[in-house]
Amino acid sequence: MKIELLNISKRFGSVQANDDVSLTVQAGSIHGLLGENGAGKSTLVKVLSGFISRDAGAVLLDGFPIEIKTPADAIRAGVGMLHQDPLDFPPLSVLNNFMVGKLGGIFINPRSASRDFKRLATEFNFQLDVNELVSNLTVGERQQLEILRLLSLGVKTLILDEPTTGISASQKVALFDAMKHLAAQGKSVIFVSHKLEDVEALCDEVTVMRQGKAAGHLPIPCPDEKLIALMFGRELALPLKPNTCRTTPALELRDVTIATDRLTLRLGNLTVCQGEVIGLAGLEGSGQQLLLLLCAGLLPASTGSLTINGEDMTLKPYKEFLQAGIGYSPADRLKDGLIRGLSIHEHVALRHVSRGWFVDWQETLQRTLQAIALFNIRGKPQTLVERLSGGNQQRTQLALLPVPLNLLLMEHPTRGLDIESVLWVWQQLIARCESGTAILFMSSDLDEIMQYSDRVLVFSGGEVSELIDVADLTVERLGQTIGGRFSSQLSAVHP
Repeated sequence: MKIELLNISKRFGSVQANDDVSLTVQAGSIHGLLGENGAGKSTLVKVLSGFISRDAGAVLLDGFPIEIKTPADAIRAGVGMLHQDPLDFPPLSVLNNFMVGKLGGIFINPRSASRDFKRLATEFNFQLDVNELVSNLTVGERQQLEILRLLSLGVKTLILDEPTTGISASQKVALFDAMKHLAAQGKSVIFVSHKLEDVEALCDEVTVMRQGKAAGHLPIPCPDEKLIALMFGRELALPLKPNTCRTTPALELRDVTIATDRLTLRLGNLTVCQGEVIGLAGLEGSGQQLLLLLCAGLLPASTGSLTINGEDMTLKPYKEFLQAGIGYSPADRLKDGLIRGLSIHEHVALRHVSRGWFVDWQETLQRTLQAIALFNIRGKPQTLVERLSGGNQQRTQLALLPVPLNLLLMEHPTRGLDIESVLWVWQQLIARCESGTAILFMSSDLDEIMQYSDRVLVFSGGEVSELIDVADLTVERLGQTIGGRFSSQLSAVHP
């Protein structure tokens, strides 16, 4: 189905989210909508999918104007949207969720719906059990379920809003294969993203948005420099890691084993030097997080010793890890890293309380203003952290890290961030390395692992590799190693 958005405008108070935006998506094509966070991408597709009403402009489907005021209107017209967090009912089964929205209400035949579901799942090679509770599914599996549900409702244009955030590499491959299959059937796909590599891998053409406007339309493939220049109005300099050789140990593990109900991880001996960046690669849940939690003082080792900057930290409380200059930045910023309902100022106050239970609010306000300026946080001291964008939440987490910082542990440091924020984060991290901070970070982005690591530790299928110098790796070899093609003296076993 051909989609035409003509001169769409939408304002929220003083913010012009969409400013006279026009976009054409041909039937049988995958059209990328690229831009940094806050560029207006999500607003535009929510206008098309009926979640937001436009202030001005027109929507044409196959050349005919149409009024879409609600998501139900959009689905009846053949337009469906897959949100970052799929709109489903976790307490219900896969089949019950699949039947939501179908005509017939309580009179829908479950057997017939089950057959339809299995037929569609087979067509797209999605491995889903109709009887499984949605609460037990991963984000990627929930996306697959929602795609099948929308297609069963007759959707001919599918909108995907940042769909690769939080899914595994294999689920991303399955998602991209499904979108290409839809395009081959003559359906159209609008792929909203801030990731150049995803747009380049999937799309036929791209519209770049900047500050609420359509900055330009380009065919894919096209040079990265053109896309970046359209997104930001300028070229962005890549942060370069200094080529320095350090020999002073920052972190030492000796005969370490970590045991959980699901996994026993034998890390053996490991030494990380000051100023070194260690990338932790592997599929989600392979043990990378266990290592980070151990080094942060949040998970005890079952056996062995942990030494940081020459001090034995084995089994010491978390407070002493903080005092030793160890910082931990979790992947879920709002669940584990920040506190909903508290402002930036209150977070800074919590970090810097030094005299009993009393807070010097004037002093902490000055610290907050300094942090906002130093870390370029787009917010005010009284701004609640849940109202910050993902990039600004990450900047706030960095501002709260202890000083001096001897060891920094990070889960997916740039997940969900736009390109400019990614480069900014790594500029800050590299600056920390130059002052001697050692960094361990886990990431599902192999390019990020390759670009910023000095050495890489690979977790795969119950095994842990020895540290591999990044100079001896390629993305292809790293991918093969994650898939289990390595031998190592270190191993992890499932009990």
